[in-house]
Amino acid sequence: MGEVAKLMTDAGLIVITAFISPFRSERDMVRQMMQPGEFVEVHIDTSLAEAERRDVKGLYKKARAGDLKNFTGIDSPYEAPVDPEIHIDTLTMTAEEAADAIVARLIP
Repeated sequence: MGEVAKLMTDAGLIVITAFISPFRSERDMVRQMMQPGEFVEVHIDTSLAEAERRDVKGLYKKARAGDLKNFTGIDSPYEAPVDPEIHIDTLTMTAEEAADAIVARLIP
């Protein structure tokens, strides 16, 4: 995903990706591919309990039952960002507030 984002950025596009990236080393690797200021890490943060409560597909339940292996946060670690450019706490912010915070950072 990082390689594709880099290619698109090199072509002059603004690239936004949204996916679980559980390991700091992988996020750091993508950051190193980019020019300074091109990589903005947005940490969408919530508690594990809240993520399980919101899980409409029942994936956490399956992971806890052992039916899904290497599930982030259950039997595979999640390494939270140390210093993301944007931190969104979904327990204290509405979706609209989160979107406003992201846009404000991207368009000063």
